[in-house]
Amino acid sequence: MQKTATYFEKPGQDNTRECLDIVKKSVDEFNYKHIVVASTTGSTGLIFAEAFKDKGVNLVIVTHSHGFKEPNSIELTAEARERIQAAGAVIYTGTMITHSLETSLAKKFSGVYPTLLVAQSLRRFGEGAKVCCEIVMMAADAGLMPEGEETIAVAGTGRGADTVMLIRTAASKRFLDLRVLEIIAKPRQ
Repeated sequence: MQKTATYFEKPGQDNTRECLDIVKKSVDEFNYKHIVVASTTGSTGLIFAEAFKDKGVNLVIVTHSHGFKEPNSIELTAEARERIQAAGAVIYTGTMITHSLETSLAKKFSGVYPTLLVAQSLRRFGEGAKVCCEIVMMAADAGLMPEGEETIAVAGTGRGADTVMLIRTAASKRFLDLRVLEIIAKPRQ
């Protein structure tokens, strides 16, 4: 099998529309049924939700958890939440698998913990690649993505989308069963 991968010159939100086009083409060509997209404020999630409205795909938008940036707050805007849900996508807001508890302990005790090592290892492929693996497990943990299915994952570096991967889903409890099948797009930097 031969497929083409896209490598962006720079990371960031300027690649979002091209990532959307890549995902649309992949869904049309290979009939993928599951897409999971990382979205902090909801702007990237809304772009994907509107593009896949009434397309028959299971689209899950994964946000930062409440309190991620500061106590008692969420970065996802109420307007974006409403519009994403109106377009038929599901929003999942929960604890990031490679972040919360161990980050707190690492700050307090100046240590390194297994989840942080996993996160740093995945970042060798790029921030978006780490997030793609993470959001697929988060969606599977929440029962929003079936395990063992080929799922398109979309994430980015900072804001927007710059990474698209095809991942065979696994719940976080079965992290070692998670498989990155294809890196479809990512920044070179």
